[in-house]
Amino acid sequence: MADDYSVLGFETRAIHAGQQPDPRTGAVIVPIYQTSTYAQDGVGGTREGGYEYSRTANPTRTALEEALASLEGARHTLAFASGMAASDAVLRTVLRPGDHLVLGNDAYGGTFRLIDKVLSLWGVEHTVADLSRIDEVRAAMRPETKLIWCESPTNPLLGVADIAALAGAAHDAGARLVVDNTFATPYLQTPLALGADIVVHSTTKYLGGHSDVVGGAVVTNEDELREQLFYLRNAAGAVPGPFDAWLTLRGLKTLALRMERHSDNADLVARTLAKHPKVTKVYYPGLPEHPGHEVAAKQMRRFGGMVSFRVTGGEAAALEVASRTKLFVLAESLGGIESLIEHPGKMTHASTAGSTLEVPEDLIRLSVGIEDGRDLVADLTQALG
Repeated sequence: MADDYSVLGFETRAIHAGQQPDPRTGAVIVPIYQTSTYAQDGVGGTREGGYEYSRTANPTRTALEEALASLEGARHTLAFASGMAASDAVLRTVLRPGDHLVLGNDAYGGTFRLIDKVLSLWGVEHTVADLSRIDEVRAAMRPETKLIWCESPTNPLLGVADIAALAGAAHDAGARLVVDNTFATPYLQTPLALGADIVVHSTTKYLGGHSDVVGGAVVTNEDELREQLFYLRNAAGAVPGPFDAWLTLRGLKTLALRMERHSDNADLVARTLAKHPKVTKVYYPGLPEHPGHEVAAKQMRRFGGMVSFRVTGGEAAALEVASRTKLFVLAESLGGIESLIEHPGKMTHASTAGSTLEVPEDLIRLSVGIEDGRDLVADLTQALG
């Protein structure tokens, strides 16, 4: 929910919003309330905040939710056990059998799998569209369309959508716009301010920031939607534990600093790769030649820490490059302090094989960490040969 810190800077809110010193002990860091149940003041007499059972509410989780809501400029945040749990909750809350959604033509493989393989069994249909082309989005919508599901930047091709324009298209049709803000984070981009209705995060990534926690979040300004999501989360039980919430809250405190360094290093890496003779294409919104550069510059503070590129020699060459790095660790996920390298076609996006979202076989995706950028450039250069 909104708090008294709303007029303060991002870095200040990241450290203080929802995180007042403990009133009993004065502890300046939110305690880990490692408890499953709470004493009640008589039958049905829960304490302030509704604490009765930690599946329903937990003070450490509340602190995380208040802090993230403040950073997104939102009234409500609900934390979940994973990013996919957050996405699933949104889809099952907003959609019913017979409904339809528009999905971007470049999206995280797990999101595509959930929509294409799971929700389809529930009678929900989807149409794939290039979200950077508003006319194509409008053409893909139907009377039964309830959602546009957007990533910007997209995963793994770093496409950029005009969030304000997409919100207009959604609202004109009586639908909602959902923005997966995992790549950008609220430090670089605040979709609700641009007209989006719902924001989802895999807090596993940049928000946690240290590759040591799995979590998700849903952010919205809609009171009724928040109550519906809260009901489903409590009924289904996909909640993060208190230690997970605490780790994510710790990560939020340094988000601004880390995103600046991620962006510095990614920019250096992207510009270096763009000049390499064995690289055929670089995907990074910070490059002036990127087709979404101007839109990204308009709606983002900086361009983030994700870079993808294609290499000469096809899939075999891409796999070879991914196996030869020394600092870039061959691993899935992203957004941690360490740099990661992966082959989307064989790893994170294997579920898109044979679909309209299938990724190029010569594509490599980088999560550029906060190491010395010169060392990262040297590592990629030796791996490319």
